[in-house]
Amino acid sequence: MSLPKSHTVVAAESRGKLKIVTDAPVPELEADMVLVKTAAVAINPHDAKTLDYSVVPNAILGGDFSGTVVALGANTIASGRFAVGDRVAGTVLGMNKLRPDVGAFGEYVNAMADFLLKLPDDMSFEDAATLPLGVATAMYALFSELRIPVSLDQLCAAKEKNAGEHNEGEFVLVAGGSTATGTRAIQLLKLAGLRPIATCSPSNFDLAFRFGAEEVFDYHLDSCATSIRAYTGNNLAYALDCIAQGETTQLCYFALGRAGGRYVTLEPYRAAITQSRALTVQPSWFMAPTLIGAEVDMHGEFARQARPEDRIFGAKAFVAMQGLLDRGLVKTHPVKVMSGAWEGVARGVDTIRAEPPSGYKLVYPVC
Repeated sequence: MSLPKSHTVVAAESRGKLKIVTDAPVPELEADMVLVKTAAVAINPHDAKTLDYSVVPNAILGGDFSGTVVALGANTIASGRFAVGDRVAGTVLGMNKLRPDVGAFGEYVNAMADFLLKLPDDMSFEDAATLPLGVATAMYALFSELRIPVSLDQLCAAKEKNAGEHNEGEFVLVAGGSTATGTRAIQLLKLAGLRPIATCSPSNFDLAFRFGAEEVFDYHLDSCATSIRAYTGNNLAYALDCIAQGETTQLCYFALGRAGGRYVTLEPYRAAITQSRALTVQPSWFMAPTLIGAEVDMHGEFARQARPEDRIFGAKAFVAMQGLLDRGLVKTHPVKVMSGAWEGVARGVDTIRAEPPSGYKLVYPVC
């Protein structure tokens, strides 16, 4: 098929402000890339944060998309992983100063083949759009940063577990268990043979349980950390914080067992809190965008030098997730399907900034 030379995108006009551009050039296809005709996009808190704090005027926004492959780079053709016509979902680094023409919020997305998932026939584009960034974030958090005692190879051999079936492995706390990253982490932990426990609001307990949480705790309660310590026998050694606020850092630190362990969060943590257990708990925070393997040119402490090893890990993680998808072992996060196409997407970024969704993702069909 012949491709257009221009397309419609949602791009940055200035800090905190978006614009609809109807004549943006379709990005040039590179050897390891795949060009996708977008069917649906999901909005993440990261989209609003980059627009507000690391804005790149005229750069395309967005990280999560799904659609149909329309062209392949030379290396991708040789790999045989994808073909024109495949239904896929993927993630890219939008609002990227080094590649302003790449972002999920456009009619066509130029994506790295390493970060694409081929969709099962029974998965809708709307459901699929919730997967990729959550996969990238949860995989990196659990297997690279938190260093849970399970390998990606072991995950690939996972067998489906019944919701009420408890594993024999170690406990892992997921603070923010009803977020898209939280539900993805819970499901991966369950499949990996570990014992995921979670915190969230009582209204989302059922969601966390459906994805495989062994037990769920109400983070509003003053007794939350004490209850987690009691449930885990004061032996909790792994905590993933998907909320990344001072209150959740403190909760995780109080919940970790007597011997300490590892605490991983998605944004910078408060050293004043982590110093309270400096000898026994090892904290870290990370950014999923480093998985592209190239420099991440963002403001302040969010800037990162190129990390080629992250690209290698990310590619392996998506291969592992593809295997789980092919075997029907992956649930998708709940969605709220919105209207308005690209204008709706721009409004959705404002919505998620003002009031982040709880227990679902905003998804916009755009074709």
